[in-house]
Amino acid sequence: MKNQITDTILMVRPQNFGFNELTASSNAFQVNDTSISTKEISAKAVAEFDGFVEKLRANGIRIIVAQDSDQPVKSDAVFPNNWVSFHENGTVILYPMFAKNRRLERSEAVLNRVFETHQSTKRIDLSVFEARNIYLEGTGSLILDRPNNIAYACVSPRTEPEAMDLFCKSLDCKEVLFEAVDEQGQLIYHTNVMMGLGVDFVVICMESIKNEAERALLESTFERTGKTIIDLSFAQINAFAGNMLQVKNEAGKRFLVMSEQAFLSLTAAQVKQIEQFTNILHAPIYTIEKYGGGSARCMMAEVFLPKK
Repeated sequence: MKNQITDTILMVRPQNFGFNELTASSNAFQVNDTSISTKEISAKAVAEFDGFVEKLRANGIRIIVAQDSDQPVKSDAVFPNNWVSFHENGTVILYPMFAKNRRLERSEAVLNRVFETHQSTKRIDLSVFEARNIYLEGTGSLILDRPNNIAYACVSPRTEPEAMDLFCKSLDCKEVLFEAVDEQGQLIYHTNVMMGLGVDFVVICMESIKNEAERALLESTFERTGKTIIDLSFAQINAFAGNMLQVKNEAGKRFLVMSEQAFLSLTAAQVKQIEQFTNILHAPIYTIEKYGGGSARCMMAEVFLPKK
């Protein structure tokens, strides 16, 4: 049976982090605060990144850090989970990205950092869909239940069914598609904003799914696959509480990793519920969240490839 969680994470240390105008139209979480300089924003993001990595490593989680290159400038390089995923059968998948300047993040140098310790036997390049303006942004778009071969996704301009179909055919998994909207009724651009899947639980904003049949399908699928639902509010997903990832350390101890902002948005009852299943690990990444519109989960690309 496949593993749901890994003990090895790829993270990309940012070089030119900042607000990306090309992604802002569909990412309601980004804020362009010009009260501090772009240089200060980038420096704060690097400090947050380093603190986050340090905290993960201190808890025994293996982190492969790749340094982003100075050129070309890539404001969102800190979010590698959107362009690549690494699978237990040795497959590496590259994804079609909505913003043209984010396509620059696909990097052989970054992949080679992973290949220093892990081996890949196959590569699937879905980025060919970009020529037809069809997008599927990695594990931002897809929430994978690996042991049960299920891929969950909320449809949006950055998560399209045609690319999803090919992904599922390539990995022989079943797709569960649905629509999720924010408080303004706009489609939520990435599934990992409103949902995160652990070994035996799911954090999800059920309120965002307006179609009753889709909501019922999700509930029955979670029940069938043994996932306890931890329901999030709109206010909580606005604080990035949906953007969580469960990982394990070298000893097998499980952690649900999130930002400090996400943790502080949780109720005492939710924290207690989560802690029945896993430990909680959180770090302050306010600058990255504010300007990048992504949080802890977006910063971590899980490595399931066989070790060398």
